[in-house]
Amino acid sequence: MLEGEHLVATYIERHGAPEWLIVTAAALEIPAIRMLSERQSARTLVVSESLFAATSAMPADVRVLAVVAKPRPKAFGFPDFCLLVDDVQDPGNIGSILRSAAAAGAAQVLLSKHCAFAWSPKVLRAGQGAHFAVDIHEDVDLGGWARAYRDGNGEIIATVVDGGTSLFRAALGPRIALVIGNEGAGLSPSLAELATQRVTIPMPGGMESLNVAAAAAVCLFECVRRRIADEAPRGSKRTPA
Repeated sequence: MLEGEHLVATYIERHGAPEWLIVTAAALEIPAIRMLSERQSARTLVVSESLFAATSAMPADVRVLAVVAKPRPKAFGFPDFCLLVDDVQDPGNIGSILRSAAAAGAAQVLLSKHCAFAWSPKVLRAGQGAHFAVDIHEDVDLGGWARAYRDGNGEIIATVVDGGTSLFRAALGPRIALVIGNEGAGLSPSLAELATQRVTIPMPGGMESLNVAAAAAVCLFECVRRRIADEAPRGSKRTPA
């Protein structure tokens, strides 16, 4: 169940018509909602205000719901840039992490068994359409996947609160799997042992740690910065690594 114009419009743009749109008669008078109904000839179910309010977990101004089939991710693979998430259980954090991963151009996000369900309403709201821009694999044996990735000359970059190489000085190769653990326990020891490199985000302000979603965003976009620098044409001014 998708809630709100933005999520519904993003789904339609990338995947076509939903199975159903659910709206009120008043909502259909709004041009943007009417356009969603008309695009791709989506089947529209008009319900009473009271029934709509009982169906949606969002505030009354959401105005539109969509029932969709969960998109199937592409075949499980070993891309050059991806994110592994180990036992992050807060839905808001998972949604924010997915949003950052999609924005950073990660090919896929692999979630361990004990992560929050990626398609729950809270994760979908926090993801803001990221679910339809990045391949999401759930209940993954991250250790087994990381071992195979490393054996294929990929780098497993594990994030740790302290004791790692500064993220901004670490050598990052062309094939990277970034690994994020939960805020309380960090990475599982078995997964941390598979890392080819451990990195730490410098925090000169003296805070003990960052929120896991914020830390994931910092790490993802440092990877983006390096990849852009590596792709700069010869003779151009490059951003220092």
